[in-house]
Amino acid sequence: MKALKLYDPGDIRVDETDLPAIKEDEVLVKVMACGVCGSDIPRVLHYGAYRKGLTVGHEFSGVIAESRDTSGKWQAGQRVVAAPLIPCFQCEWCQKGHYSLCEDYNYLGSRCDGAMAEYVAVPTDNLLELPEDVPFEAGAMVDPAANAIHGAWKAKINQGDTVAIYGMGPIGLFAVQYAKICGAAKVVGIDIMDEKLELAQKAGADVVINGIKEDPVKAVRELFGAGVQVVLDTSGSKIAQNQAVLSAAKHGRIGFVGISHDKLELSKEAVNNILRRELMIHGSWNSFSQPFPGDEWRLSIKYMQEGKFWDQSFISHRLTLNEGPDIFNKLNDKSFYFSKIMFLPQEG
Repeated sequence: MKALKLYDPGDIRVDETDLPAIKEDEVLVKVMACGVCGSDIPRVLHYGAYRKGLTVGHEFSGVIAESRDTSGKWQAGQRVVAAPLIPCFQCEWCQKGHYSLCEDYNYLGSRCDGAMAEYVAVPTDNLLELPEDVPFEAGAMVDPAANAIHGAWKAKINQGDTVAIYGMGPIGLFAVQYAKICGAAKVVGIDIMDEKLELAQKAGADVVINGIKEDPVKAVRELFGAGVQVVLDTSGSKIAQNQAVLSAAKHGRIGFVGISHDKLELSKEAVNNILRRELMIHGSWNSFSQPFPGDEWRLSIKYMQEGKFWDQSFISHRLTLNEGPDIFNKLNDKSFYFSKIMFLPQEG
């Protein structure tokens, strides 16, 4: 089969390799769609994988090609989504149901071979059924959708809340949609690219703000007076993180969802906001809860089936595996516009 394998930072290749061998209580999934996560980009371009020649990719859906499931639940031919985290189920945090905090985990696409390939081996505990009326491309975006819900749960979006979301990548777009599902009174989408703000409007944002063209903190305060009740940062940008704190109203809740590879540097005004407005700041990591892989995943599939989550316009690129090295090289260009980049491994 073909697979996108990472050897060193920036050295990603399309290789011919053997099909994965599956063990008891694993299935072999024929990958129909696999998305590029924001975390894949620095891994491929700058940091590298845990071992040379690792197959990357962890946001995917497909069809079971072979099953060694001892329960009889998972059979060849079933359409599935797979959660990438493989927890130990033994540590303190797994015992409490906080699988995102597992102390001895494995992870598809970063610690073991992932799904930017024609086939991938997956533990049966990680599988969820993908309904026939949910496209494979949507199924491959259940992971970012679940991340958005997990972050929103940490910040507790309530009916009638005003919500500002920094970063209109896929997680931010799903956060917009979920905020509307929660009954938010107004949802503001903030980004620095007009193309992404157009997607935010499609997702249901009531107001969009380009953070390059105007000060988003000033714009939010002009709209809502002292700020909004809930702010989510899905960008991981230290600039946006500071702006998120400045955008919150008294007793506001702030969720940091986006992965940052930089310092968190809050201004004097932001720190004053935290103290004087008694703000609550929540970290959000991954998307997993009890029963594994979590209701974040089950709800995402449910909302996709109901037409409340996802839109095909969220996908900016549909590519074959052969196009993988070129697209990752292009991602070095910070001005390059993309939303979700989707590989279709069975094409090409």
